[in-house]
Amino acid sequence: MVSASSPPPKQQEVVSDSKWTQENTSRRAKWWYSTFHTVTAMIGAGVLSLPYAMAYLGWGPGIMVLIISWCMTLNTMWQMIQLHECVPGTRFDRYIDLGRHAFGPKLGPWVVLPQQLIVQVGCDIVYMVTGGKCLKKFMEIACVNCTQLRQSYWILIFGGLQFFLSQLPNFNSVAGVSLAAAVMSLSYSTIAWAGCLSKGQIDNVSYAYKRTSAADGMFRVFNALGQISFAFAGHAVALEIQATIPSTPEKPSKVPMWKGAIGAYFINAICYFPVALIGYWAFGQDVDDNVLMALKRPEWLIASANLMVVIHVIGSYQVYAMPIFDMVERTLVKTFNFPPGIVLRLVARSAYVAFTLFIGVTFPFFGDLLGFFGGFGFAPTSYFLPSIMWLIIMKPKRFSPKWFINWACIYIGAFIMFASTIGGLRNIIVDASTYSFYT
Repeated sequence: MVSASSPPPKQQEVVSDSKWTQENTSRRAKWWYSTFHTVTAMIGAGVLSLPYAMAYLGWGPGIMVLIISWCMTLNTMWQMIQLHECVPGTRFDRYIDLGRHAFGPKLGPWVVLPQQLIVQVGCDIVYMVTGGKCLKKFMEIACVNCTQLRQSYWILIFGGLQFFLSQLPNFNSVAGVSLAAAVMSLSYSTIAWAGCLSKGQIDNVSYAYKRTSAADGMFRVFNALGQISFAFAGHAVALEIQATIPSTPEKPSKVPMWKGAIGAYFINAICYFPVALIGYWAFGQDVDDNVLMALKRPEWLIASANLMVVIHVIGSYQVYAMPIFDMVERTLVKTFNFPPGIVLRLVARSAYVAFTLFIGVTFPFFGDLLGFFGGFGFAPTSYFLPSIMWLIIMKPKRFSPKWFINWACIYIGAFIMFASTIGGLRNIIVDASTYSFYT
């Protein structure tokens, strides 16, 4: 294990590994940058599936899981912000750098990198599906007499936008897109719960658990846990966001970053809880896996909300893709001696966008994808990996409150990971068996 006071073996290698990434990027972001970047990363497609998760969990368990998840992930976000500069004179600009420090230079990448990639790639796949579906819904409402295109075509159109945006060089260059996305997330979340409240309860609304077999019900509950986990993202790119903030011994980056995170979690709360509770109150067990799809009136407002979702996931896609672009380009430059420049960026980033587009068009199962990726990737990176690294690096006193809290996060997060991964994968297989691909 590595102590907080001494750098791990090959620490200089970690610092130099980030050098190529940062050579053209100045650390000039303000605290509010971290707010809207974190909001963009966290509040996304997952918020629209929260009423659907409530339908399988019920009132009591559903509210409890939402509150526990909010508190747990706020705690782990604070831990990651503190660990960003836990070694004097060193900044861990990426999740993998912190993983190397906590677990060692050999084990660290194998522990952290797969989970982070699952989160980032999984998000981008889900956002491809969400962007295409909401674009289709917007056009159906806005232009009733227009020829209706297949859903696959709309996902392709959304993917086409990402080919252009992916050529922006870094986080600072997408700040405007990210700010617009953050505003949109707050707006469409408000429209979602306000629309449900205005609509009122549907006829014969029922809050009973859905009638299904015991096995199917259990897997759907597991998937619901994953959907809630997916809604609490952001940790996978938290260190990359903090890396854009300047830091000095007198004014360390953890102060403005935590200020921004508090703002993001406040916005998170006023988006998530009303959508989850009011959406479930209005539709009960019959709620759709995307609550906006169930709302019909007023048409102009629902069309606007779907367009807002499209704008939001355009920005969210880039927030999650930027660290992957950085990693791929750095690997190609260091390992295969590719010259850095426009050609490298065009080929590498376009290939990634094409990959996520292909998977999104092939498996457009919104709710199932949320559950699977929420468990497989988001539960580790948001719920318990920060707690494990905190125990290793900071070494809190055994049986102290911090010690107990971190072990509780580890056990709860591990259960959610295994349960929701199994539930989401099983539901994808079941739904794929009755789905006509590319229609």
